[in-house]
Amino acid sequence: MTDGPQIEVTQPGHVRRTRVRVRYAETDQMGFAYYGNYLTWFEVARVEWLRQGGWTYRDMEQEGTSLPVIEAHCEYRQPARYDDELEIAARGVLLSPVRIRFDYDVVRVADNSVAATGHTVHAGMDARGKPCRLPERVREMLS
Repeated sequence: MTDGPQIEVTQPGHVRRTRVRVRYAETDQMGFAYYGNYLTWFEVARVEWLRQGGWTYRDMEQEGTSLPVIEAHCEYRQPARYDDELEIAARGVLLSPVRIRFDYDVVRVADNSVAATGHTVHAGMDARGKPCRLPERVREMLS
């Protein structure tokens, strides 16, 4: 098992971090954070990644582009429990003019242990539901 975050800051502005606290309702009968919540936390980090870059999902959608998830993966390393504070690092990587991948590390703040790692892949989609190029502002955040 690896200690500490896996995402390396390779270029300024690519990695952005946000924190969440595990709520009681997010735990299962074993007292662990329910596995499906990690994808929600990935979304929180992704939305904040855009916001910290000076743009929001709402802005992008109002301009006619959305980023549906077309692939998701999560590897669970250490369980998170009720009231754990988690820091989620998100890094965007441009895969093509129409696709972006976000890599995530979910780290327990108290002991700096990695609770989970994963990624999501998104495709640009216009208001008609057709593939489209990622907005220029998103591509600029990755360069």
